[in-house]
Amino acid sequence: MNTVICGLQWGDEGKGKIVDYLTETADIVVRGQGGNNAGHTVIANGQKYVLHLIPSGILWGNKTNIIGNGVVMDVVGLCEEIKEIEDQGVSVTPDNLLISDRAHVVMPYHKELDAAREAALGDKKIGTTKRGIGPTYADKANRCGLRLADFFDEAKLLEKIELRLVDANEVLAKYDLPTFTAKDVFDEVITAFKRLKPHVTNTIPTLHGAWKSGKTILFEGAQGSYLDVDFGTYPFVTSSNTTSGGTSTGSGLAPHAIQRVVGVCKAYTTRVGAGPFPTENDEIGEFFHARGMEFGATTGRPRRCGWLDMVLIRFACMVNGVTDLAVTILDGLDERDVIKVCIAYDIDGERHEFPPADRDAWDRITPIYEEHPGWLTDTTKARSWDDLPENAQKYLTRLAELAGAPVTYIGNGPEREQTIIR
Repeated sequence: MNTVICGLQWGDEGKGKIVDYLTETADIVVRGQGGNNAGHTVIANGQKYVLHLIPSGILWGNKTNIIGNGVVMDVVGLCEEIKEIEDQGVSVTPDNLLISDRAHVVMPYHKELDAAREAALGDKKIGTTKRGIGPTYADKANRCGLRLADFFDEAKLLEKIELRLVDANEVLAKYDLPTFTAKDVFDEVITAFKRLKPHVTNTIPTLHGAWKSGKTILFEGAQGSYLDVDFGTYPFVTSSNTTSGGTSTGSGLAPHAIQRVVGVCKAYTTRVGAGPFPTENDEIGEFFHARGMEFGATTGRPRRCGWLDMVLIRFACMVNGVTDLAVTILDGLDERDVIKVCIAYDIDGERHEFPPADRDAWDRITPIYEEHPGWLTDTTKARSWDDLPENAQKYLTRLAELAGAPVTYIGNGPEREQTIIR
C-alpha cells in the first residue's frame, strides 16, 4: 500500500517520526516538495537525527530514498547534511539516495533575494527562514530557474547564471545587499554538484517501476497543510503545495498509485514565524518552552503554541483526503488538568466550521472552545490503546469525531517504540 504522510497544521507536527515508523514496511521513501527550510527530527536507537532534505528512510539502511523533482535543492546544504549524518554513522550512497535531475537548485543569490523580499515587506514580513526557497520557486514559475540537469554542461551553466544575475543583482543592490559574480556563484555550486552527481538521475522511471513491481512507496511531506500556497493561511505560507496533491506533481507518480493518506497533527497546535494563529496561548507556550520543548528543528526559534484547532484539522482532512490520523506528542498534555479544543470560529457573530479564505477575517476570529478533563498521568510508557488513561482515550476519540477520520497512530514520546497503533 502506497502512503502519503502530510502535516495538518503549520508544520513541526512530528511527521519525521511517523515516516520513520512506517518506513519499516516500505521499500522506497520519497520527498516531493519544499526545501531545506523544513526539518524532521527523528530519534532512533537513542540517537537524534535532524534531516532537512534527505528522506527519513535513510536511517534504515536498506531503503531507497528519492528526492523528487518538486523539491528545491540547496546543493551546498545537502552536502553538509550528508556529512553530518555520515559522521553519525549513517551510510549515504547512490544505492540508497537518488535525486531527480528535474529538481530546481537554490542558488546563493536566491538566499539574498529572500532577504530583499522580507526587507521590502517591512513590518508585514512573512517570517521566512531566508533559505532562498520562495525565490527559487518564483524562478521556477518564471521559467528562469536552474535544474540539476543544467549542471552537466558547465559552460552553458555559467552562461545561464550570468543571464539570471543581471536582474538579481539589480534587486540586491536596491536593498544594499551583497551582489554576485557569475564565477563566484558557479564555483560555489559546481563543487557541491560534483559531490552529488552520482546520485542525480531520472527518478521517475525508478518510481514507476517500483510501483508496477508491487513495491511499497512512502511519500514524506514537508511543512504542513496551512503552509500550502493554495490552501494555507495566505500570504503567510511557503511556496509549494504541502498537501497530498503535491505528491504526484512533486514525484512524477500518478495519483491512482496512492492508496492511503496519513495526516499528522500534534495533540495541540504550534506555529513558527508570522501569520494568524487563532488558538495561540501565551501560557501554553511558556508551559512547553519551560520544559525545553517546541523549538524549530531548522531555525531553533521558539514555536508559538496554543490549543488544538479542529477547524484547521477538519478542513485539512478534507483537502488531503486523510484516511488515517496520527496524533503526536500526546504526552505533552500529561500535566494539564483542563484541555481546550477549538471546534468552530466566531467571525463577526457568525459560526464558521472551516477556515476563511479572506486574509483579513483571521484578525476577527474568536475561537469557540469545548473543554476536556486532563488525565494527569504519565502516558510515555503506554504501548497500546488500553494502556492509555480513560480521559486520554476520550480526548482522542473526540478528535476523530471532529476530524472525520480515525485516529490510527498515537505518538507518546520521541522513541520509535513510543508509537501506539489503534
